Amino acid sequence: MEPEQPLFSIIIPTYARPRQLAACLQSLARLDYPQDRFEVIVVDDGSETSPEAVVASFCGQLDVTLLTQQHAGPAAARNTGALWAKGEILAFTDDDCAPAPDWLQNLAARFDTAADCAVGGRTLNALADNPYSTASQLIVDVVYTHYNANPDQASFFATNNLAVPADRFKKTGGFDATFFPFVSEDRDFCNRWLHQGYRMIHAPEVLVYHAHALTFRTFLRQHFNYGRGAFRFHKARARRDSGRSIVEVKFYLNLLGLLRDPISQVPGRRALLLATLLVVWQIANTLGFLWEWVTQTGVR
Repeated sequence: MEPEQPLFSIIIPTYARPRQLAACLQSLARLDYPQDRFEVIVVDDGSETSPEAVVASFCGQLDVTLLTQQHAGPAAARNTGALWAKGEILAFTDDDCAPAPDWLQNLAARFDTAADCAVGGRTLNALADNPYSTASQLIVDVVYTHYNANPDQASFFATNNLAVPADRFKKTGGFDATFFPFVSEDRDFCNRWLHQGYRMIHAPEVLVYHAHALTFRTFLRQHFNYGRGAFRFHKARARRDSGRSIVEVKFYLNLLGLLRDPISQVPGRRALLLATLLVVWQIANTLGFLWEWVTQTGVR
Protein backbone atom coordinates (compact mmCIF):
# COMPACT_ATOMS: atom_id res chain seq x y z
CA MET A 1 0.00 0.00 0.00
CA GLU A 2 1.44 3.36 -1.03
CA PRO A 3 1.88 5.96 1.73
CA GLU A 4 -0.67 8.75 1.78
CA GLN A 5 0.34 12.02 0.16
CA PRO A 6 1.12 14.84 2.64
CA LEU A 7 -1.67 17.25 3.51
CA PHE A 8 -0.95 20.78 2.30
CA SER A 9 -2.52 24.04 3.43
CA ILE A 10 -2.16 26.61 0.63
CA ILE A 11 -2.25 30.11 2.11
CA ILE A 12 -3.00 33.15 -0.08
CA PRO A 13 -3.06 36.71 1.27
CA THR A 14 -5.15 39.04 -0.86
CA TYR A 15 -5.95 42.73 -0.92
CA ALA A 16 -8.29 44.39 -3.44
CA ARG A 17 -7.34 42.19 -6.39
CA PRO A 18 -10.41 40.04 -7.16
CA ARG A 19 -9.48 39.39 -10.80
CA GLN A 20 -5.99 38.20 -9.92
CA LEU A 21 -7.34 36.11 -7.05
CA ALA A 22 -9.81 34.38 -9.38
CA ALA A 23 -6.97 33.46 -11.76
CA CYS A 24 -4.91 32.14 -8.85
CA LEU A 25 -7.77 29.97 -7.57
CA GLN A 26 -8.40 28.71 -11.11
CA SER A 27 -4.80 27.50 -11.30
CA LEU A 28 -5.20 25.73 -7.95
CA ALA A 29 -8.34 24.00 -9.22
CA ARG A 30 -6.15 22.50 -11.96
CA LEU A 31 -3.52 21.08 -9.61
CA ASP A 32 -2.53 17.51 -10.31
CA TYR A 33 -2.84 16.43 -6.68
CA PRO A 34 -5.51 14.54 -4.72
CA GLN A 35 -8.22 17.05 -3.83
CA ASP A 36 -8.65 15.59 -0.35
CA ARG A 37 -4.96 16.19 0.41
CA PHE A 38 -4.90 19.97 0.19
CA GLU A 39 -6.94 22.91 1.42
CA VAL A 40 -6.86 26.52 0.28
CA ILE A 41 -7.03 29.37 2.77
CA VAL A 42 -7.60 32.85 1.36
CA VAL A 43 -6.98 35.65 3.85
CA ASP A 44 -8.53 38.98 2.88
CA ASP A 45 -6.39 41.77 4.31
CA GLY A 46 -9.18 44.29 4.79
CA SER A 47 -10.24 44.88 1.18
CA GLU A 48 -12.91 47.55 0.77
CA THR A 49 -14.94 45.03 -1.26
CA SER A 50 -14.83 41.50 0.10
CA PRO A 51 -13.66 38.74 -2.29
CA GLU A 52 -16.40 36.50 -0.89
CA ALA A 53 -18.13 36.07 -4.26
CA VAL A 54 -14.87 35.14 -5.98
CA VAL A 55 -14.02 32.54 -3.34
CA ALA A 56 -17.57 31.16 -3.25
CA SER A 57 -17.45 30.49 -7.00
CA PHE A 58 -14.71 27.90 -6.38
CA CYS A 59 -16.32 26.07 -3.49
CA GLY A 60 -17.38 23.21 -5.77
CA GLN A 61 -13.84 22.82 -7.12
CA LEU A 62 -11.69 23.42 -4.07
CA ASP A 63 -11.73 22.95 -0.32
CA VAL A 64 -11.43 26.69 0.14
CA THR A 65 -11.92 28.92 3.19
CA LEU A 66 -12.08 32.71 3.30
CA LEU A 67 -10.75 34.48 6.39
CA THR A 68 -10.82 38.23 6.93
CA GLN A 69 -8.73 40.63 8.99
CA GLN A 70 -8.20 44.35 9.35
CA HIS A 71 -5.62 45.76 6.94
CA ALA A 72 -2.29 44.73 8.45
CA GLY A 73 -0.25 43.52 5.48
CA PRO A 74 0.54 40.19 3.82
CA ALA A 75 2.81 38.92 6.61
CA ALA A 76 -0.01 39.21 9.15
CA ALA A 77 -2.41 37.61 6.64
CA ARG A 78 -0.10 34.64 6.16
CA ASN A 79 0.15 34.22 9.92
CA THR A 80 -3.64 34.32 10.19
CA GLY A 81 -3.91 31.60 7.56
CA ALA A 82 -1.29 29.48 9.31
CA LEU A 83 -3.23 29.60 12.58
CA TRP A 84 -6.28 28.20 10.78
CA ALA A 85 -4.41 25.62 8.71
CA LYS A 86 -4.88 21.88 9.20
CA GLY A 87 -2.08 20.75 6.88
CA GLU A 88 1.26 19.35 7.96
CA ILE A 89 2.90 21.52 5.29
CA LEU A 90 2.13 25.20 4.68
CA ALA A 91 2.47 26.27 1.03
CA PHE A 92 2.52 30.04 0.49
CA THR A 93 1.77 31.86 -2.74
CA ASP A 94 0.27 35.23 -3.70
CA ASP A 95 -3.03 36.28 -5.27
CA ASP A 96 -1.28 37.37 -8.50
CA CYS A 97 0.43 34.00 -8.91
CA ALA A 98 -0.56 30.82 -10.74
CA PRO A 99 1.18 27.66 -9.53
CA ALA A 100 1.95 25.07 -12.22
CA PRO A 101 -0.27 21.94 -12.24
CA ASP A 102 2.53 19.82 -10.74
CA TRP A 103 3.34 22.36 -7.99
CA LEU A 104 2.17 20.25 -5.05
CA GLN A 105 3.39 16.99 -6.60
CA ASN A 106 6.90 18.39 -6.87
CA LEU A 107 6.75 19.85 -3.38
CA ALA A 108 5.58 16.51 -1.99
CA ALA A 109 8.52 14.76 -3.67
CA ARG A 110 10.93 17.21 -2.06
CA PHE A 111 9.40 16.81 1.40
CA ASP A 112 9.55 13.04 0.99
CA THR A 113 13.35 13.27 1.19
CA ALA A 114 13.71 16.45 3.29
CA ALA A 115 10.73 16.54 5.62
CA ASP A 116 12.07 19.18 8.01
CA CYS A 117 13.33 21.70 5.46
CA ALA A 118 11.88 24.84 3.95
CA VAL A 119 11.47 24.42 0.19
CA GLY A 120 11.46 27.34 -2.20
CA GLY A 121 10.59 27.01 -5.87
CA ARG A 122 11.20 29.06 -8.97
CA THR A 123 9.03 32.00 -10.02
CA LEU A 124 8.55 32.89 -13.68
CA ASN A 125 7.35 36.21 -15.07
CA ALA A 126 3.92 35.78 -16.67
CA LEU A 127 3.98 39.28 -18.22
CA ALA A 128 6.83 39.10 -20.72
CA ASP A 129 5.67 42.22 -22.57
CA ASN A 130 5.86 44.38 -19.45
CA PRO A 131 9.47 45.65 -19.13
CA TYR A 132 9.03 46.63 -15.47
CA SER A 133 7.71 43.20 -14.52
CA THR A 134 10.51 41.62 -16.55
CA ALA A 135 13.15 43.71 -14.77
CA SER A 136 11.63 42.91 -11.39
CA GLN A 137 11.74 39.18 -12.13
CA LEU A 138 15.33 39.49 -13.38
CA ILE A 139 16.26 41.01 -10.03
CA VAL A 140 14.68 38.06 -8.22
CA ASP A 141 16.55 35.65 -10.50
CA VAL A 142 19.96 37.17 -9.81
CA VAL A 143 19.24 37.27 -6.08
CA TYR A 144 18.36 33.55 -6.17
CA THR A 145 21.46 32.76 -8.24
CA HIS A 146 23.64 34.39 -5.59
CA TYR A 147 21.96 33.38 -2.34
CA ASN A 148 20.98 29.88 -3.47
CA ALA A 149 24.14 28.99 -5.39
CA ASN A 150 24.16 25.69 -3.49
CA PRO A 151 20.51 24.59 -3.79
CA ASP A 152 20.84 22.25 -0.81
CA GLN A 153 22.09 25.10 1.38
CA ALA A 154 19.87 27.94 0.19
CA SER A 155 19.45 31.14 2.19
CA PHE A 156 16.64 33.20 0.62
CA PHE A 157 13.17 32.54 -0.78
CA ALA A 158 10.37 34.95 -1.60
CA THR A 159 7.02 34.19 -0.04
CA ASN A 160 5.14 33.69 -3.31
CA ASN A 161 6.60 30.19 -3.72
CA LEU A 162 7.58 28.82 -0.34
CA ALA A 163 6.57 25.73 1.61
CA VAL A 164 7.49 24.86 5.19
CA PRO A 165 6.51 22.24 7.78
CA ALA A 166 3.70 23.71 9.88
CA ASP A 167 5.27 22.79 13.22
CA ARG A 168 8.59 24.45 12.40
CA PHE A 169 6.81 27.52 11.05
CA LYS A 170 5.23 27.97 14.47
CA LYS A 171 8.52 27.37 16.31
CA THR A 172 10.18 30.01 14.14
CA GLY A 173 7.48 32.50 15.08
CA GLY A 174 5.91 32.96 11.66
CA PHE A 175 6.38 36.16 9.67
CA ASP A 176 7.18 39.45 11.39
CA ALA A 177 4.17 41.63 10.60
CA THR A 178 5.92 44.78 11.88
CA PHE A 179 7.75 45.10 8.54
CA PHE A 180 4.47 46.33 7.01
CA PRO A 181 3.91 48.61 5.10
CA PHE A 182 7.37 47.97 3.72
CA VAL A 183 8.84 44.58 2.87
CA SER A 184 11.65 42.21 3.84
CA GLU A 185 9.55 39.94 6.05
CA ASP A 186 10.63 37.14 3.69
CA ARG A 187 14.33 37.91 4.26
CA ASP A 188 13.70 38.13 7.98
CA PHE A 189 11.83 34.83 8.08
CA CYS A 190 14.54 33.00 6.12
CA ASN A 191 17.23 34.45 8.38
CA ARG A 192 15.39 33.35 11.54
CA TRP A 193 14.75 29.91 10.00
CA LEU A 194 18.47 29.41 9.39
CA HIS A 195 19.33 30.88 12.79
CA GLN A 196 17.19 28.14 14.36
CA GLY A 197 19.47 25.58 12.68
CA TYR A 198 16.91 24.57 10.02
CA ARG A 199 17.81 24.01 6.39
CA MET A 200 16.44 25.50 3.16
CA ILE A 201 16.35 23.78 -0.23
CA HIS A 202 15.89 25.44 -3.61
CA ALA A 203 13.70 23.35 -5.92
CA PRO A 204 13.60 24.97 -9.40
CA GLU A 205 11.11 22.37 -10.67
CA VAL A 206 8.51 23.80 -8.24
CA LEU A 207 7.07 26.48 -10.53
CA VAL A 208 4.81 29.47 -10.00
CA TYR A 209 3.91 32.03 -12.69
CA HIS A 210 3.84 35.60 -11.40
CA ALA A 211 1.60 38.19 -13.10
CA HIS A 212 2.63 41.32 -11.22
CA ALA A 213 1.82 44.23 -13.53
CA LEU A 214 4.11 47.20 -12.91
CA THR A 215 4.51 50.72 -14.27
CA PHE A 216 7.60 52.87 -13.92
CA ARG A 217 6.03 54.56 -10.90
CA THR A 218 5.09 51.33 -9.12
CA PHE A 219 8.46 49.77 -10.01
CA LEU A 220 10.21 52.77 -8.44
CA ARG A 221 8.00 52.71 -5.36
CA GLN A 222 8.40 48.96 -4.94
CA HIS A 223 12.19 49.09 -4.86
CA PHE A 224 12.29 52.22 -2.71
CA ASN A 225 10.19 50.33 -0.18
CA TYR A 226 12.45 47.29 -0.52
CA GLY A 227 15.31 49.57 0.52
CA ARG A 228 13.36 50.77 3.55
CA GLY A 229 12.55 47.20 4.47
CA ALA A 230 16.21 46.20 4.02
CA PHE A 231 17.28 48.73 6.66
CA ARG A 232 14.75 47.30 9.11
CA PHE A 233 15.90 43.77 8.29
CA HIS A 234 19.54 44.62 8.98
CA LYS A 235 18.58 46.14 12.33
CA ALA A 236 16.52 43.08 13.29
CA ARG A 237 19.32 40.73 12.26
CA ALA A 238 21.87 42.72 14.27
CA ARG A 239 19.65 42.56 17.38
CA ARG A 240 19.59 38.77 17.32
CA ASP A 241 23.16 38.47 16.00
CA SER A 242 22.07 36.17 13.17
CA GLY A 243 24.34 37.17 10.32
CA ARG A 244 26.71 39.75 8.93
CA SER A 245 26.50 42.22 6.05
CA ILE A 246 29.49 40.64 4.31
CA VAL A 247 27.04 38.45 2.37
CA GLU A 248 25.38 41.55 0.89
CA VAL A 249 28.80 43.06 0.08
CA LYS A 250 29.70 39.94 -1.89
CA PHE A 251 26.38 40.14 -3.72
CA TYR A 252 27.02 43.70 -4.93
CA LEU A 253 30.60 42.87 -5.86
CA ASN A 254 29.29 40.02 -8.02
CA LEU A 255 26.27 41.90 -9.36
CA LEU A 256 27.65 42.82 -12.79
CA GLY A 257 28.70 39.24 -13.38
CA LEU A 258 25.30 37.94 -12.30
CA LEU A 259 23.51 40.31 -14.69
CA ARG A 260 25.79 39.95 -17.72
CA ASP A 261 24.37 36.69 -19.10
CA PRO A 262 20.63 37.38 -18.74
CA ILE A 263 20.93 40.88 -20.25
CA SER A 264 23.11 39.62 -23.12
CA GLN A 265 20.30 37.29 -24.16
CA VAL A 266 17.86 40.20 -24.64
CA PRO A 267 17.85 41.90 -28.06
CA GLY A 268 18.85 45.53 -28.75
CA ARG A 269 16.79 48.32 -27.25
CA ARG A 270 15.03 46.04 -24.79
CA ALA A 271 18.41 45.13 -23.27
CA LEU A 272 19.20 48.84 -22.89
CA LEU A 273 15.83 49.44 -21.22
CA LEU A 274 16.37 46.55 -18.82
CA ALA A 275 19.87 47.78 -18.00
CA THR A 276 18.45 51.25 -17.29
CA LEU A 277 15.76 49.82 -15.03
CA LEU A 278 18.39 47.86 -13.12
CA VAL A 279 20.27 51.10 -12.47
CA VAL A 280 16.98 52.65 -11.31
CA TRP A 281 16.50 49.64 -9.03
CA GLN A 282 19.83 50.26 -7.31
CA ILE A 283 19.22 53.99 -6.93
CA ALA A 284 15.68 53.50 -5.57
CA ASN A 285 16.83 50.74 -3.21
CA THR A 286 19.71 52.83 -1.88
CA LEU A 287 17.52 55.90 -1.42
CA GLY A 288 14.94 53.83 0.46
CA PHE A 289 17.63 52.40 2.73
CA LEU A 290 19.03 55.88 3.46
CA TRP A 291 15.54 57.33 3.96
CA GLU A 292 14.76 54.73 6.60
CA TRP A 293 18.14 55.26 8.24
CA VAL A 294 17.51 59.00 8.50
CA THR A 295 13.92 58.45 9.69
CA GLN A 296 14.89 56.00 12.43
CA THR A 297 18.11 57.63 13.63
CA GLY A 298 16.96 61.23 13.41
CA VAL A 299 20.02 62.28 11.39
CA ARG A 300 19.62 65.75 9.85
